[in-house]
Amino acid sequence: MPVRTAYRCLQTLALVVCLSVLPRAHADATLLLEEPYGHFGAFTATGHAAVYFDRVCAETPVRLRRCVPGEAGVVISRYNKIAGYDWIAIPLIPYLYAVEGPEDVPLFVNPKVVAFLRNQYRKSYLEAIAPDQPNGEPPNGNWTQLVGSSYDRTIYGYQIETSAERDDEFIRVYNQRNNQSHFNLLAHNCADFVRGAINFYYPRTLHRNLIADMGVTTPKHIAKLLVKFSARHPELQSSSFVIPQVPGSVPRSTTVHGVVESLLKSKKYIVPVAVFEPVAAGAMAVAYISGGGRFDPKKNALVLAPGQPPEPPLATAERRNYQHELNSVLAQATPELKPRKTEKIWAHLENNSEPGLDESGHVTLRVQMDERWVDVGIARENILKDGTPPDLAKELLAARLEEELRSSDSPRASQTEVMNDWNLLRQVLPPGTD
Repeated sequence: MPVRTAYRCLQTLALVVCLSVLPRAHADATLLLEEPYGHFGAFTATGHAAVYFDRVCAETPVRLRRCVPGEAGVVISRYNKIAGYDWIAIPLIPYLYAVEGPEDVPLFVNPKVVAFLRNQYRKSYLEAIAPDQPNGEPPNGNWTQLVGSSYDRTIYGYQIETSAERDDEFIRVYNQRNNQSHFNLLAHNCADFVRGAINFYYPRTLHRNLIADMGVTTPKHIAKLLVKFSARHPELQSSSFVIPQVPGSVPRSTTVHGVVESLLKSKKYIVPVAVFEPVAAGAMAVAYISGGGRFDPKKNALVLAPGQPPEPPLATAERRNYQHELNSVLAQATPELKPRKTEKIWAHLENNSEPGLDESGHVTLRVQMDERWVDVGIARENILKDGTPPDLAKELLAARLEEELRSSDSPRASQTEVMNDWNLLRQVLPPGTD
């Protein structure tokens, strides 16, 4: 086995273990609650739902099989208008990061890098369901939702113990079902698919909320129900975690809500209702409270990063200390710059850059520097390799750290991840910088 392939298998196995603090004598199903993003996220803040199985793998994107040792399982979800299929299964790491191994995950992304990585993976593995256009360009459509989800949004996971025998039955049943799309936002959406998948293992556990969600199945509500079910059944080992959105210039995702909660917490909806129909506004508030709409996805969630065990989020005091130290170090390294300007410098360098792959297959950016073009490694594996100018590596790592240390409602990083990035930064700082 080639060294790179062997290393990738070890990294993949490490991520599988990291996705559970439990012994591997059993199988697990994990409900993924994904924050909304983009224009559709502004319209409806209910987000997306998917389900991850650690012992179910994909023979093809639309046919399931049992995993072999070293495989990380698949994420399965319902999609709209992707080759006419109802559900599609994608291996875990590509689903999250559009790469094949944790060592390939970029440290900082922009929309061009995300599009490049998605298209690279599509050309290798998804041509059957997302073929090139006649002119050879990538196809339009929703296929981009299949890979690189962590570039677009923060994802919360709620894991519960299952059995290998039930996994085999799930594979048999879902392979036999007619996998033909009949997506409907109100009655047959992504959360309905996950509801059915979890109920396959634990019947009647997840259901719609007729009051707080007006009868629509929402990702947040079924996540809440699974957490409650896990608390009532301590004999079933369970856990929760958060996979932060990858730092970068891609717009950040927003808080996930239920249906009534979305109306109550959106000024453009609730203000006109409160002014012209105050009784209706009051009724929505009562529905939200009495219908059990309140649920904090990040409560007790550990942070999960590629290749790292789950850890608590960085505490507020620690985050501020790191932030202060980062500002101090950057002020010494580049005294002519004002604090907090590093991200703008890196964003400017990125504007005319082009993504690519180095000879080892790790992602790079070709950046113009002093009237010449240089290749900058932007993955953890290649950022310190020969050929990457230390100044550019410094700008990238500083931009990543500033994003990780920014105050946010959603957890952004664990202490270990920040320390790892900090150690990389120190290796590219000018000599004498404390």
